[in-house]
Amino acid sequence: MNVTPADNIHYYEPASGHGLKHDPFNAIVGPRPIGWIGSRGATGNINLAPYSFFNAFNYKPPIIGFSTVASRKDSLRNIEETGEFTWSLATKHIAQQMNKTSAHVAPDVNEFDISGLTQAPSRLVKPPRVAEAYVSFECKVTQIVQLQTKERVQVPAWVVFGEVVAVYIDKSLIKDGVYQTANAHPILRAGRMGDYFEVRPDAMFEMVRPE
Repeated sequence: MNVTPADNIHYYEPASGHGLKHDPFNAIVGPRPIGWIGSRGATGNINLAPYSFFNAFNYKPPIIGFSTVASRKDSLRNIEETGEFTWSLATKHIAQQMNKTSAHVAPDVNEFDISGLTQAPSRLVKPPRVAEAYVSFECKVTQIVQLQTKERVQVPAWVVFGEVVAVYIDKSLIKDGVYQTANAHPILRAGRMGDYFEVRPDAMFEMVRPE
C-alpha cells in the first residue's frame, strides 16, 4: 500500500479555515444518502425537502435521522408540531424533481406542486409520501437534538430521529426475497453546490466480512 508523503498533505484546522475554493468537508464525507423528507404542519401545510445530512442509525427498531443545518427549516417546524414525517428514496429517474423540492419557498407552498410529483397517502402517519419513489418510509419522531460545539455552545443545527413504522417497496426491486439496492439507481450527495453520484449495478462489488 502506498503512503502519501507528508509534504503532499493539505492540512488545516476547521476553526481557522480550509484554504481551498470550496469547503471539502461535504465532499470528503460522501457520497451521502439523501433524506427526502415529507412533513405536514399542525394546520395542514405540506412540505417536501431533501437533506444531505441523513442516514440510518439502528436496526431494531429501524431508526433514521436527518440534520437541518443553519436555520429552523419548514420540515423541522412541521415535525415538531406533529411528531411525524415520511422519507422517500431519491433515485435517478426522479432526480430533477427532487432537486426542484430544494427551492427556498414560503411555508405555505407545497413542493409536490412545484416539482410535479404525486402525493401518496400514508397509512400510519399524516404526511404524504412521494408516489413516484421506489421506496418510502413512514416515521414517528423519537428525538430532536440540537447540536453543540465541544465547548457545549449550541449551534443552529438540529438532528431529527424517527422510528420507521411502515415501509413501501416497489416489488420490481425484490429478487428471490432480497432487496436489490443498485437496481433502484439511488442518487447520493457529493459536496460542492450540486454534485451527485448514481449507484449502478455495474459499480457494485462484494466483500465478505472476516469472522
